[in-house]
Amino acid sequence: MSLKSNKNIETNKYELEIEIGAEEFEAALDRAYLKARKNISIPGFRKGKAPRKTVEKLYGESVFYEDAVNLLLPEEVTKAADEAGLVIVDRPEIEVTKLSKEEGVEVKVVCVTKPEAEVSDYKGIEVEKVVKDVTDDDIDKQIDNLRNKNARIITVEDRAAQLNDDVIIDFEGFIDDKAFEGGKADGFTLSLGSGQFIPGFEEQIVGHNVGEEFDIKVTFPAEYSMEELAGKEATFKIKLHEIKAKELPELDDEFVKDATEFDTLDELKADFRKKLEEGAAKNADIEYENKLFDTVLEHTTVEIPQAMVEKKIDEMIEDFEHRLSHQGLGIDMYLQYTGMDMAAFRKTFEENATRQVKMRLALEKIAKLENIEITGEMCGEELKSIAERYDMPVEEAIKYIDMEVLKTDIAVKNAAQIVRDSAVTK
Repeated sequence: MSLKSNKNIETNKYELEIEIGAEEFEAALDRAYLKARKNISIPGFRKGKAPRKTVEKLYGESVFYEDAVNLLLPEEVTKAADEAGLVIVDRPEIEVTKLSKEEGVEVKVVCVTKPEAEVSDYKGIEVEKVVKDVTDDDIDKQIDNLRNKNARIITVEDRAAQLNDDVIIDFEGFIDDKAFEGGKADGFTLSLGSGQFIPGFEEQIVGHNVGEEFDIKVTFPAEYSMEELAGKEATFKIKLHEIKAKELPELDDEFVKDATEFDTLDELKADFRKKLEEGAAKNADIEYENKLFDTVLEHTTVEIPQAMVEKKIDEMIEDFEHRLSHQGLGIDMYLQYTGMDMAAFRKTFEENATRQVKMRLALEKIAKLENIEITGEMCGEELKSIAERYDMPVEEAIKYIDMEVLKTDIAVKNAAQIVRDSAVTK
Protein backbone atom coordinates (compact mmCIF):
# COMPACT_ATOMS: atom_id res chain seq x y z
CA MET A 1 0.00 0.00 0.00
CA SER A 2 1.19 3.51 -0.72
CA LEU A 3 -0.42 6.81 0.24
CA LYS A 4 -0.35 8.87 -2.94
CA SER A 5 -1.92 12.04 -1.52
CA ASN A 6 -3.41 13.49 1.66
CA LYS A 7 -5.56 16.62 1.32
CA ASN A 8 -7.38 18.56 4.02
CA ILE A 9 -10.65 19.44 2.22
CA GLU A 10 -12.65 20.79 5.21
CA THR A 11 -12.27 21.17 8.97
CA ASN A 12 -11.72 17.64 10.30
CA LYS A 13 -12.24 16.13 6.83
CA TYR A 14 -9.48 14.69 4.63
CA GLU A 15 -9.25 13.08 1.21
CA LEU A 16 -6.72 10.28 0.89
CA GLU A 17 -5.64 8.61 -2.36
CA ILE A 18 -4.39 5.09 -1.76
CA GLU A 19 -2.66 2.73 -4.17
CA ILE A 20 -2.63 -1.03 -3.57
CA GLY A 21 -0.22 -3.02 -5.72
CA ALA A 22 -1.09 -5.88 -8.08
CA GLU A 23 0.66 -8.40 -5.83
CA GLU A 24 -1.38 -7.37 -2.77
CA PHE A 25 -4.57 -7.42 -4.84
CA GLU A 26 -3.75 -10.92 -6.11
CA ALA A 27 -3.30 -12.15 -2.54
CA ALA A 28 -6.67 -10.61 -1.62
CA LEU A 29 -8.32 -12.31 -4.61
CA ASP A 30 -6.99 -15.64 -3.38
CA ARG A 31 -8.34 -14.95 0.12
CA ALA A 32 -11.72 -14.04 -1.34
CA TYR A 33 -11.78 -17.26 -3.38
CA LEU A 34 -10.83 -19.42 -0.36
CA LYS A 35 -13.53 -17.74 1.70
CA ALA A 36 -16.22 -18.29 -0.94
CA ARG A 37 -15.32 -21.67 -2.44
CA LYS A 38 -17.11 -23.86 0.14
CA ASN A 39 -20.39 -22.54 -1.28
CA ILE A 40 -19.45 -22.91 -4.97
CA SER A 41 -20.89 -25.82 -6.94
CA ILE A 42 -19.59 -26.53 -10.46
CA PRO A 43 -20.41 -29.67 -12.49
CA GLY A 44 -17.51 -32.13 -12.45
CA PHE A 45 -16.19 -30.98 -9.08
CA ARG A 46 -17.23 -31.74 -5.55
CA LYS A 47 -18.86 -28.76 -3.84
CA GLY A 48 -16.14 -26.40 -2.59
CA LYS A 49 -13.37 -28.09 -4.62
CA ALA A 50 -13.48 -26.18 -7.91
CA PRO A 51 -10.14 -24.43 -8.69
CA ARG A 52 -10.14 -20.63 -8.69
CA LYS A 53 -9.23 -20.41 -12.40
CA THR A 54 -12.16 -22.66 -13.28
CA VAL A 55 -14.56 -20.47 -11.28
CA GLU A 56 -13.19 -17.29 -12.90
CA LYS A 57 -13.45 -18.81 -16.36
CA LEU A 58 -17.07 -19.77 -15.76
CA TYR A 59 -18.27 -16.62 -13.98
CA GLY A 60 -15.81 -14.02 -15.28
CA GLU A 61 -12.40 -12.81 -14.19
CA SER A 62 -13.91 -10.17 -11.89
CA VAL A 63 -16.08 -12.60 -9.90
CA PHE A 64 -13.98 -12.14 -6.75
CA TYR A 65 -13.04 -8.47 -7.25
CA GLU A 66 -15.65 -6.96 -4.93
CA ASP A 67 -15.00 -9.42 -2.10
CA ALA A 68 -11.24 -8.93 -2.46
CA VAL A 69 -11.55 -5.15 -2.27
CA ASN A 70 -13.80 -5.46 0.80
CA LEU A 71 -11.19 -7.67 2.45
CA LEU A 72 -8.36 -5.27 1.62
CA LEU A 73 -9.80 -1.86 2.35
CA PRO A 74 -10.40 -1.81 6.13
CA GLU A 75 -6.79 -2.64 6.90
CA GLU A 76 -5.32 -0.53 4.08
CA VAL A 77 -7.40 2.55 4.96
CA THR A 78 -6.26 2.21 8.59
CA LYS A 79 -2.61 1.98 7.47
CA ALA A 80 -3.02 5.06 5.26
CA ALA A 81 -4.66 7.04 8.07
CA ASP A 82 -1.84 6.05 10.45
CA GLU A 83 0.74 7.14 7.87
CA ALA A 84 -1.06 10.48 7.49
CA GLY A 85 -1.28 10.88 11.27
CA LEU A 86 -5.08 10.88 11.23
CA VAL A 87 -7.64 9.20 13.50
CA ILE A 88 -10.84 8.39 11.61
CA VAL A 89 -14.00 8.85 13.70
CA ASP A 90 -16.73 7.92 11.21
CA ARG A 91 -17.29 5.43 8.41
CA PRO A 92 -15.28 6.81 5.46
CA GLU A 93 -16.64 7.38 1.96
CA ILE A 94 -14.67 5.17 -0.43
CA GLU A 95 -14.53 5.38 -4.21
CA VAL A 96 -12.59 2.80 -6.22
CA THR A 97 -10.94 4.72 -9.09
CA LYS A 98 -8.88 1.90 -10.62
CA LEU A 99 -9.20 -1.86 -10.43
CA SER A 100 -7.35 -4.55 -12.39
CA LYS A 101 -5.15 -7.60 -11.82
CA GLU A 102 -2.32 -5.98 -13.74
CA GLU A 103 -2.29 -2.57 -12.03
CA GLY A 104 -3.89 -3.30 -8.67
CA VAL A 105 -6.35 -1.00 -6.92
CA GLU A 106 -6.57 2.75 -6.44
CA VAL A 107 -9.13 4.30 -4.12
CA LYS A 108 -10.15 7.77 -3.01
CA VAL A 109 -11.14 7.93 0.67
CA VAL A 110 -12.96 10.88 2.24
CA CYS A 111 -12.84 10.59 6.02
CA VAL A 112 -13.94 12.56 9.08
CA THR A 113 -11.08 12.80 11.56
CA LYS A 114 -10.57 13.39 15.25
CA PRO A 115 -9.75 17.05 15.97
CA GLU A 116 -7.05 18.36 18.27
CA ALA A 117 -8.27 20.87 20.85
CA GLU A 118 -6.56 24.10 21.82
CA VAL A 119 -6.52 24.63 25.61
CA SER A 120 -5.19 27.55 27.64
CA ASP A 121 -5.08 28.64 31.30
CA TYR A 122 -5.96 25.21 32.68
CA LYS A 123 -3.73 25.55 35.74
CA GLY A 124 -4.46 27.66 38.80
CA ILE A 125 -8.19 28.02 38.10
CA GLU A 126 -9.97 29.76 40.96
CA VAL A 127 -13.21 28.05 41.98
CA GLU A 128 -15.57 28.77 44.86
CA LYS A 129 -16.71 25.85 46.99
CA VAL A 130 -20.10 26.36 48.61
CA VAL A 131 -21.36 23.89 51.21
CA LYS A 132 -25.12 24.20 51.74
CA ASP A 133 -26.20 24.70 55.36
CA VAL A 134 -28.50 22.01 56.74
CA THR A 135 -31.59 23.62 58.28
CA ASP A 136 -34.30 22.39 60.62
CA ASP A 137 -36.67 22.44 57.62
CA ASP A 138 -34.39 19.98 55.82
CA ILE A 139 -34.56 17.62 58.78
CA ASP A 140 -38.34 18.02 59.01
CA LYS A 141 -38.63 16.99 55.35
CA GLN A 142 -36.69 13.80 56.09
CA ILE A 143 -39.01 13.05 59.00
CA ASP A 144 -42.06 13.73 56.80
CA ASN A 145 -40.70 11.26 54.24
CA LEU A 146 -40.28 8.63 56.95
CA ARG A 147 -43.82 9.20 58.19
CA ASN A 148 -45.15 8.91 54.63
CA LYS A 149 -43.35 5.60 54.16
CA ASN A 150 -45.00 4.30 57.32
CA ALA A 151 -48.42 5.80 56.61
CA ARG A 152 -51.59 3.74 56.72
CA ILE A 153 -53.83 3.78 53.65
CA ILE A 154 -57.44 4.55 54.55
CA THR A 155 -60.61 4.83 52.49
CA VAL A 156 -62.02 8.37 52.40
CA GLU A 157 -65.78 8.85 52.32
CA ASP A 158 -66.37 12.28 53.89
CA ARG A 159 -64.57 14.60 51.46
CA ALA A 160 -63.69 15.21 47.81
CA ALA A 161 -60.52 13.97 46.13
CA GLN A 162 -57.32 15.93 46.78
CA LEU A 163 -53.82 15.93 45.32
CA ASN A 164 -51.73 13.03 46.69
CA ASP A 165 -54.84 10.85 47.07
CA ASP A 166 -55.12 7.54 45.24
CA VAL A 167 -58.38 7.24 43.32
CA ILE A 168 -60.01 4.26 41.63
CA ILE A 169 -61.75 5.32 38.43
CA ASP A 170 -63.32 4.13 35.21
CA PHE A 171 -62.46 6.28 32.22
CA GLU A 172 -63.05 6.39 28.49
CA GLY A 173 -61.60 8.95 26.07
CA PHE A 174 -63.27 10.50 23.04
CA ILE A 175 -62.06 12.72 20.21
CA ASP A 176 -64.82 14.42 18.21
CA ASP A 177 -67.32 12.20 20.08
CA LYS A 178 -65.55 9.01 18.90
CA ALA A 179 -63.85 6.65 21.35
CA PHE A 180 -60.18 6.04 20.53
CA GLU A 181 -58.08 2.91 21.00
CA GLY A 182 -56.23 2.65 24.31
CA GLY A 183 -58.32 5.36 25.96
CA LYS A 184 -60.46 3.16 28.19
CA ALA A 185 -59.95 1.38 31.52
CA ASP A 186 -62.11 0.19 34.40
CA GLY A 187 -61.09 0.09 38.06
CA PHE A 188 -57.86 2.00 37.36
CA THR A 189 -55.83 3.22 40.36
CA LEU A 190 -54.34 6.67 39.83
CA SER A 191 -52.21 8.74 42.22
CA LEU A 192 -53.30 12.35 41.85
CA GLY A 193 -50.30 14.60 41.30
CA SER A 194 -48.00 11.79 40.14
CA GLY A 195 -47.87 13.04 36.55
CA GLN A 196 -48.70 9.54 35.31
CA PHE A 197 -51.32 10.88 32.88
CA ILE A 198 -51.11 13.77 30.42
CA PRO A 199 -51.13 17.32 31.87
CA GLY A 200 -54.50 18.43 33.20
CA PHE A 201 -56.01 14.96 33.61
CA GLU A 202 -55.25 14.34 37.27
CA GLU A 203 -55.90 17.93 38.37
CA GLN A 204 -59.47 17.83 37.03
CA ILE A 205 -60.35 14.84 39.23
CA VAL A 206 -59.51 16.91 42.33
CA GLY A 207 -62.69 18.22 43.97
CA HIS A 208 -64.94 15.34 42.90
CA ASN A 209 -66.58 12.88 45.29
CA VAL A 210 -67.06 9.10 45.30
CA GLY A 211 -69.90 8.06 43.02
CA GLU A 212 -69.68 11.09 40.76
CA GLU A 213 -69.65 10.76 36.98
CA PHE A 214 -68.14 13.72 35.11
CA ASP A 215 -66.20 14.80 32.03
CA ILE A 216 -62.73 16.28 31.84
CA LYS A 217 -61.14 17.92 28.81
CA VAL A 218 -57.43 17.67 27.99
CA THR A 219 -55.09 18.24 25.03
CA PHE A 220 -52.53 15.61 24.11
CA PRO A 221 -48.93 16.92 23.83
CA ALA A 222 -47.79 17.83 20.32
CA GLU A 223 -45.01 15.19 20.53
CA TYR A 224 -47.21 12.42 21.97
CA SER A 225 -46.01 8.91 20.98
CA MET A 226 -49.27 8.02 19.21
CA GLU A 227 -49.33 10.33 16.20
CA GLU A 228 -53.10 10.04 15.72
CA LEU A 229 -53.58 11.61 19.19
CA ALA A 230 -50.75 14.16 19.18
CA GLY A 231 -52.01 17.71 19.68
CA LYS A 232 -55.67 16.64 19.73
CA GLU A 233 -58.29 17.81 22.23
CA ALA A 234 -60.01 14.93 24.02
CA THR A 235 -62.90 14.46 26.42
CA PHE A 236 -62.68 11.73 29.07
CA LYS A 237 -65.79 10.40 30.78
CA ILE A 238 -64.88 9.57 34.38
CA LYS A 239 -66.61 7.58 37.13
CA LEU A 240 -65.01 7.95 40.55
CA HIS A 241 -65.38 4.74 42.60
CA GLU A 242 -63.06 5.20 45.56
CA ILE A 243 -60.70 7.65 47.25
CA LYS A 244 -57.77 6.47 49.35
CA ALA A 245 -55.49 8.65 51.47
CA LYS A 246 -52.48 8.27 53.72
CA GLU A 247 -52.93 8.48 57.48
CA LEU A 248 -49.62 9.55 58.98
CA PRO A 249 -48.39 8.07 62.28
CA GLU A 250 -47.96 10.29 65.35
CA LEU A 251 -44.48 11.75 65.58
CA ASP A 252 -43.10 10.60 68.94
CA ASP A 253 -40.44 8.33 70.44
CA GLU A 254 -42.66 5.27 70.04
CA PHE A 255 -42.94 5.85 66.32
CA VAL A 256 -39.15 6.28 66.10
CA LYS A 257 -38.58 2.99 67.95
CA ASP A 258 -40.98 1.15 65.64
CA ALA A 259 -39.72 2.62 62.37
CA THR A 260 -35.95 3.04 62.91
CA GLU A 261 -32.92 1.76 64.81
CA PHE A 262 -33.10 4.74 67.21
CA ASP A 263 -34.89 5.10 70.55
CA THR A 264 -35.76 8.80 70.54
CA LEU A 265 -36.80 11.51 68.13
CA ASP A 266 -33.73 13.57 69.10
CA GLU A 267 -31.42 10.70 68.13
CA LEU A 268 -33.21 10.35 64.80
CA LYS A 269 -32.92 14.08 64.09
CA ALA A 270 -29.20 14.01 64.96
CA ASP A 271 -28.66 11.13 62.53
CA PHE A 272 -30.58 12.91 59.78
CA ARG A 273 -28.50 16.04 60.35
CA LYS A 274 -25.23 14.11 60.16
CA LYS A 275 -26.21 12.37 56.92
CA LEU A 276 -27.53 15.58 55.35
CA GLU A 277 -24.30 17.40 56.23
CA GLU A 278 -22.23 14.58 54.72
CA GLY A 279 -24.40 14.76 51.61
CA ALA A 280 -24.05 18.55 51.45
CA ALA A 281 -20.25 18.23 51.62
CA LYS A 282 -20.28 15.60 48.85
CA ASN A 283 -22.56 17.74 46.67
CA ALA A 284 -20.27 20.73 47.24
CA ASP A 285 -17.32 18.66 46.01
CA ILE A 286 -19.28 17.62 42.90
CA GLU A 287 -20.37 21.20 42.15
CA TYR A 288 -16.82 22.42 42.74
CA GLU A 289 -15.46 19.91 40.26
CA ASN A 290 -18.17 20.74 37.71
CA LYS A 291 -17.31 24.45 37.95
CA LEU A 292 -13.61 23.65 37.65
CA PHE A 293 -13.99 21.64 34.48
CA ASP A 294 -16.61 24.01 33.08
CA THR A 295 -13.85 26.61 33.25
CA VAL A 296 -11.49 24.26 31.40
CA LEU A 297 -14.14 23.94 28.67
CA GLU A 298 -14.47 27.74 28.49
CA HIS A 299 -10.73 27.85 27.75
CA THR A 300 -10.98 25.09 25.11
CA THR A 301 -11.42 25.67 21.40
CA VAL A 302 -12.31 22.73 19.17
CA GLU A 303 -14.70 21.98 16.31
CA ILE A 304 -16.27 18.61 17.12
CA PRO A 305 -17.45 16.34 14.28
CA GLN A 306 -21.10 15.38 14.76
CA ALA A 307 -20.09 11.73 14.31
CA MET A 308 -18.22 11.84 17.63
CA VAL A 309 -21.26 13.26 19.39
CA GLU A 310 -23.53 10.61 17.86
CA LYS A 311 -21.16 7.85 18.95
CA LYS A 312 -21.19 9.18 22.52
CA ILE A 313 -25.01 9.36 22.42
CA ASP A 314 -25.04 5.70 21.31
CA GLU A 315 -22.94 4.80 24.36
CA MET A 316 -25.18 6.79 26.70
CA ILE A 317 -28.35 5.19 25.34
CA GLU A 318 -26.80 1.73 25.65
CA ASP A 319 -26.04 2.48 29.30
CA PHE A 320 -29.58 3.83 29.80
CA GLU A 321 -31.07 0.68 28.27
CA HIS A 322 -28.95 -1.47 30.59
CA ARG A 323 -30.28 0.41 33.64
CA LEU A 324 -33.85 0.18 32.32
CA SER A 325 -33.50 -3.59 31.98
CA HIS A 326 -32.96 -3.86 35.75
CA GLN A 327 -36.41 -2.31 36.17
CA GLY A 328 -37.98 -4.77 33.75
CA LEU A 329 -38.41 -2.10 31.06
CA GLY A 330 -37.32 -1.87 27.44
CA ILE A 331 -36.50 1.28 25.48
CA ASP A 332 -39.66 0.99 23.34
CA MET A 333 -41.86 0.85 26.43
CA TYR A 334 -40.03 3.83 27.92
CA LEU A 335 -40.50 5.89 24.76
CA GLN A 336 -44.18 5.07 24.68
CA TYR A 337 -44.56 6.03 28.33
CA THR A 338 -42.80 9.38 27.85
CA GLY A 339 -44.47 10.16 24.52
CA MET A 340 -41.14 10.58 22.67
CA ASP A 341 -39.82 9.09 19.46
CA MET A 342 -36.18 7.95 19.18
CA ALA A 343 -35.04 11.18 17.47
CA ALA A 344 -36.44 13.30 20.32
CA PHE A 345 -34.99 10.88 22.88
CA ARG A 346 -31.51 11.11 21.33
CA LYS A 347 -31.80 14.90 21.39
CA THR A 348 -32.10 14.83 25.19
CA PHE A 349 -28.56 13.40 25.39
CA GLU A 350 -26.94 15.74 22.86
CA GLU A 351 -25.84 18.57 25.16
CA ASN A 352 -24.27 16.23 27.72
CA ALA A 353 -22.69 14.09 24.99
CA THR A 354 -21.13 17.16 23.36
CA ARG A 355 -19.76 18.27 26.74
CA GLN A 356 -18.22 14.87 27.42
CA VAL A 357 -16.59 14.69 23.98
CA LYS A 358 -15.20 18.22 24.31
CA MET A 359 -13.90 17.45 27.81
CA ARG A 360 -12.17 14.30 26.60
CA LEU A 361 -10.47 16.22 23.76
CA ALA A 362 -9.42 18.99 26.16
CA LEU A 363 -7.88 16.54 28.64
CA GLU A 364 -6.10 14.65 25.85
CA LYS A 365 -4.56 17.95 24.77
CA ILE A 366 -3.54 18.79 28.35
CA ALA A 367 -1.90 15.36 28.65
CA LYS A 368 0.06 16.16 25.50
CA LEU A 369 1.06 19.62 26.74
CA GLU A 370 2.17 18.14 30.07
CA ASN A 371 4.15 15.38 28.34
CA ILE A 372 2.46 12.73 30.48
CA GLU A 373 4.24 9.41 29.99
CA ILE A 374 2.38 6.15 30.51
CA THR A 375 4.46 3.43 32.11
CA GLY A 376 3.95 -0.31 32.07
CA GLU A 377 3.31 -0.16 35.81
CA MET A 378 0.48 2.35 35.27
CA CYS A 379 -1.08 0.11 32.64
CA GLY A 380 -0.78 -2.89 34.93
CA GLU A 381 -2.55 -1.07 37.78
CA GLU A 382 -5.35 0.06 35.48
CA LEU A 383 -5.78 -3.45 34.07
CA LYS A 384 -5.94 -4.84 37.60
CA SER A 385 -8.61 -2.29 38.54
CA ILE A 386 -10.71 -3.14 35.46
CA ALA A 387 -10.39 -6.87 36.11
CA GLU A 388 -11.54 -6.43 39.73
CA ARG A 389 -14.48 -4.30 38.59
CA TYR A 390 -15.71 -7.05 36.28
CA ASP A 391 -14.66 -9.91 38.59
CA MET A 392 -12.36 -11.65 36.14
CA PRO A 393 -8.64 -12.48 35.93
CA VAL A 394 -6.37 -9.84 34.40
CA GLU A 395 -5.37 -12.33 31.71
CA GLU A 396 -9.03 -12.59 30.67
CA ALA A 397 -9.77 -8.85 30.88
CA ILE A 398 -6.83 -7.94 28.65
CA LYS A 399 -8.44 -9.84 25.74
CA TYR A 400 -11.22 -7.24 25.61
CA ILE A 401 -9.08 -4.12 26.02
CA ASP A 402 -7.52 -1.91 23.35
CA MET A 403 -4.19 -1.00 24.94
CA GLU A 404 -3.93 2.29 23.05
CA VAL A 405 -7.33 3.35 24.36
CA LEU A 406 -6.28 2.23 27.85
CA LYS A 407 -3.14 4.38 27.68
CA THR A 408 -5.18 7.38 26.55
CA ASP A 409 -7.64 6.79 29.42
CA ILE A 410 -4.76 6.82 31.91
CA ALA A 411 -3.31 9.98 30.35
CA VAL A 412 -6.71 11.69 30.57
CA LYS A 413 -7.07 10.74 34.26
CA ASN A 414 -3.62 12.16 34.99
CA ALA A 415 -4.41 15.34 33.07
CA ALA A 416 -7.60 15.82 35.08
CA GLN A 417 -5.63 15.37 38.31
CA ILE A 418 -3.16 18.06 37.22
CA VAL A 419 -6.11 20.45 36.77
CA ARG A 420 -7.50 19.53 40.22
CA ASP A 421 -4.16 19.75 42.03
CA SER A 422 -3.39 23.20 40.62
CA ALA A 423 -6.86 24.66 41.28
CA VAL A 424 -7.30 27.43 43.86
CA THR A 425 -10.30 27.15 46.18
CA LYS A 426 -11.99 30.44 47.03
